[in-house]
Amino acid sequence: MQRAQIPTYERIAIDLANRIYDGKFKVGEKIHGRSTLASEYKVSPETVRRAIKILEDVEIVKSTKGSGIVISSRENAYKYIHRFSNLASIKDLEKEINTLITERDKLDEQLFDTVRKIMDYSTKLRHTNPLAPIEVEVFPGCVHIGKTISEVKFWQNTGGTVIGMKRKGELIISPGPYALILEGDVLLIIGDDETYERVVHFLED
Repeated sequence: MQRAQIPTYERIAIDLANRIYDGKFKVGEKIHGRSTLASEYKVSPETVRRAIKILEDVEIVKSTKGSGIVISSRENAYKYIHRFSNLASIKDLEKEINTLITERDKLDEQLFDTVRKIMDYSTKLRHTNPLAPIEVEVFPGCVHIGKTISEVKFWQNTGGTVIGMKRKGELIISPGPYALILEGDVLLIIGDDETYERVVHFLED
């Protein structure tokens, strides 16, 4: 996440406020002229003018013709600095949240990848392990398209239990009895040795 850039004049205002709070400039003292400050910070006098204007607005300094720039409040300098320290803390938290979200997305991807590998491996073992799911695709024209697993009495008619679905590249685990059967779905089913033939026959009816 990119942080918002603080304008140069505001960074100068923050630095001057820090110097006032640290006691390098004391209340009642005059700050160097704008030309001197411009040279010190290697910026234009206009940039310095804008920085001083900020400090005037928050009542850290007073600027009058003939008197120059006079320090008026160390307490207000602290309040001004503290406002920016809180902003930095919030941005650090935002950065941490974004990092956690990215890590969570990676973990989700790894989880689904592992599940897919299990399903692929289970397919190879379906003839040796009764708990390994078989895969049956729902082709166009199937009379059960648009109906739920419960509505077609899937288990009663096939003896198989739907434990998952592959739909448009996504894996749906434990879809439940109210999941709709849609064209192109690949049903993941467990059952006995004859379940595959019964399911294929049932979907083709």
